[in-house]
Amino acid sequence: MTEPTHTISDRIQQKLDDLTRAERQLALSILENYPASGLGPLTALAQDANVSVPTVARMVQKLGYKGYPDFQSELREELRAKVKNPIAKHDMWAEAAPSEHLLNRFTDAVIDNIRLTLSQINPAEFDAASELVADQSRHLFIIGGRITHTLAEYFYLHMQVIRPNLTHVQSTSNTWPHYLLNAKEGDVFVIFDVRRYENNTLKLAEMAHARGAKIILFTDQWRSPVHHLADISLSCRIVVPSAWDSAATTMLLIETMISSVQNLNWDETKERLETLEVMFDQTKLFRKFT
Repeated sequence: MTEPTHTISDRIQQKLDDLTRAERQLALSILENYPASGLGPLTALAQDANVSVPTVARMVQKLGYKGYPDFQSELREELRAKVKNPIAKHDMWAEAAPSEHLLNRFTDAVIDNIRLTLSQINPAEFDAASELVADQSRHLFIIGGRITHTLAEYFYLHMQVIRPNLTHVQSTSNTWPHYLLNAKEGDVFVIFDVRRYENNTLKLAEMAHARGAKIILFTDQWRSPVHHLADISLSCRIVVPSAWDSAATTMLLIETMISSVQNLNWDETKERLETLEVMFDQTKLFRKFT
């Protein structure tokens, strides 16, 4: 069985403008505790959202389902996909693998991920996130997890050149609470968290949020629990024919944000780059071809 091209969350977000007030109230209630919110009885979902049972029935039909059981069935499939380990993900793809070469299949999957991700990204939210990251009056904390620490390090390396006043925190380290001592209201936490979401990352986000920090989250299509605390969430499609999820779409957003922040601070970034090049020359860190 293949993973769904569009999640229920995608469908809800695409239909929000077409829903009635009660249906929109229900949709937002589902998204608040997604995907677990729709796993119980129809009456329980209606009660939690403070809407009528017919409202639930109408909305799931507007989302393209024959009825609530059909809606729940897909939700359970999403939940199973969300918690798959690498072996299970590999077996799923192997069973459905077509005869074409993996290079083509993998590339097609990445292109689909990029296309679907960009269709869901709100440009105004992306710009707002870039402006928060570029604001040098705010201390910038960058956090990655067991796998996503490589993305966090890449982002941090570039931000080091573009701006001062920042810290790289690894959520898997038992020293990360020390960094929170320096966090204050209005500071910015950029957090990377994808499926098999990490408890340390959620706890760190909760504590940063309690201190009044702004949170920008890079996550997957199912969205990390940190989503409920984030000021801005950037959800990336990650499914490819592999035992591992893809970071290609996330890297695209990271590199785009690096470019955006660089442009917002270009005068200072240029000066810092020139100073850095002088330091490289002095240390003879790189070979020069003349």
